[in-house]
Amino acid sequence: MRGTSNSKPGGAVLVLFETEHLKGSIRTALAQATLTPWQRNFLSDVLARLERCGSKTRLSDRQLSKLHQILGGEGAGIRGAPQKQRTTLDSRRFQRHARSFLSREAAWWRRRILRDTMIVAVVASAGLLYSLFEMGEFAFEGASRPSPIASVLAKQAFTITDGDTVHVSGERVGTRLVGFNTPEKFSPQCEYEHQLGERASARLRELVAHGSARLTKVACACAPGTEGTKICNHGRYCGTLLVDGRDVGSILISEGLAVPFICGETSCPPTPRPWCKA
Repeated sequence: MRGTSNSKPGGAVLVLFETEHLKGSIRTALAQATLTPWQRNFLSDVLARLERCGSKTRLSDRQLSKLHQILGGEGAGIRGAPQKQRTTLDSRRFQRHARSFLSREAAWWRRRILRDTMIVAVVASAGLLYSLFEMGEFAFEGASRPSPIASVLAKQAFTITDGDTVHVSGERVGTRLVGFNTPEKFSPQCEYEHQLGERASARLRELVAHGSARLTKVACACAPGTEGTKICNHGRYCGTLLVDGRDVGSILISEGLAVPFICGETSCPPTPRPWCKA
């Protein structure tokens, strides 16, 4: 792990359990637009170690503290090593981290409210809100012809997390696009997959920026009553994304940046990841 790969000699070593819950929490956090580059790199590295080592993953108390700080309540599944190896975090330090996290959250909300207010003012003064944009309960659609204001609104509606995941402004979790799977850029199994993951993300961002985009929420392929929970798609929503009337998944598949991934009504097959096979 960059900068925090090893514990200091003699320092306490902590062991993670409930790794699937923790991986889901980290993926949810990575879908947030509020992370700093350092936090994103740190979480990506921890996720890669969890994918590789599973329940045998070991973290230092410093790394554990950083996970608590970034994930907040979602990090509740992290526990220490057996009693002989265990170290208790200083309560005052933990409270200081919690206050720092809450302060950053409050600052982010203030910035977002100010930004949204400015956007509404621009749209209202131009008189183009309803003529250029149509927004349904679960759909975000660009204007019928190019317009600088329509372009700004489209980009504010949702952001691109990776090649098959977007994040709708104002929602806590991301939306997984269905029907295809792109290479991982946050937890790749090899360097080639990481490079393809970056290319898939860039291509999806390019498609949305230069076309009329429509994002529609759909039901996830999960057991009844589990949608919206961690055991269903890691708590994320599911959706389809059309650009100029074409599904972005079919475009990425045709360009070699994705593979088909078709789920049933209540379950999905193993996620296809063919990019690192010899």
